Amino acid sequence: MTLSEFDSFRPSEPVRRRRREGKRGPGRRPANGDGSREMPMVPEQEFSSYYGRPVVKAAPWGNDVAAYLFLGGVAAGSALLGLGGQLSGRPTLRRNARLSALAAVSAGTVALVKDLGRPERFLHMLRTFKVTSPMSVGSWILSAFSAGAGVSAVAEIDRMSGSRLPLGPLRNVLRAVEGPAGFEAAVFAGPLAAYTAVLLGDTATPTWNAAHEELPFVFVSSAALASAGLAMVTTPVRETGPARKLAVLGVLGEVAAMKVMEQRMDPVAAEPLHQGKAGAMLKWSERLAVAGGLGTLLGGRHRGAAAVSGLALLTASALTRFGVFEAGLASARDPRYTIEPQKTRLAARRAAGITDDAITTGG
Repeated sequence: MTLSEFDSFRPSEPVRRRRREGKRGPGRRPANGDGSREMPMVPEQEFSSYYGRPVVKAAPWGNDVAAYLFLGGVAAGSALLGLGGQLSGRPTLRRNARLSALAAVSAGTVALVKDLGRPERFLHMLRTFKVTSPMSVGSWILSAFSAGAGVSAVAEIDRMSGSRLPLGPLRNVLRAVEGPAGFEAAVFAGPLAAYTAVLLGDTATPTWNAAHEELPFVFVSSAALASAGLAMVTTPVRETGPARKLAVLGVLGEVAAMKVMEQRMDPVAAEPLHQGKAGAMLKWSERLAVAGGLGTLLGGRHRGAAAVSGLALLTASALTRFGVFEAGLASARDPRYTIEPQKTRLAARRAAGITDDAITTGG
């Protein structure tokens, strides 16, 4: 008799029947077959994980990380709009976008540090640079982006205050580097929007890993939705032309990328995207994105319609990030989403004649 904390998870054993005594006559057939073919010695088994526990460990991330995924997209897209306002002579769009980028990246960094537990852990990630680690590369991308976004936003704040910030001789330096800083932030905007998708896809979480090829396109399009929506809410319509164009492109990109991603994924691994809490969020995300895109096209030049459409786009982007995040966590909790896609891939390799590359593909 064994004593273990896992005994409560052990499935009950079936009742065994005692075999009847006596010899079988020459004319009788075996009890487990019809005598015309060979029968397996053991029945075909269905998969059951060890004591019913998950096969892969779910990522120890909470809503703080999901919020960081969303806020990073807002910051990235806002930096691009800030550069667009800078180059096209739209001072209000430039100012609002730069301030939005700084606010979003600051709030996102706070959420990330909160999830890490201690602020110095983020600094520890900057001690090395490892190209093969999305976390390491992402930490440097975030730092470089934050530097450019911070400098350009401080310049806007100083301008709004009537040059009353206690900068002294640094004010002239700030004015000189303001433009290059805005350009630098825009350069790192794309990597900032996409690296979080690479980070999720690099894990063993079934749904995230199965979507690793298309997920960066979904996240970049989602960033365009969020930043354009925020600009449409905060900026007068006379200067939101670039934001409206970015919003339409973001809607088309996100809807198309999501559809392609779901079609190319293993059907089993894609199930969490359509079920439960994650399925509801992603369904509403698509609806709000389409509604916001139509509102932008039809009424984007009217202040009220632009604000409502912007809010719809901003909400759609948030639901996309939180929905994908929740779908991944749900897929890690159920062993089926890990084992069945593996069995499907194994059967496909055997059908293609690949039987000698590893022990698991042997006949």
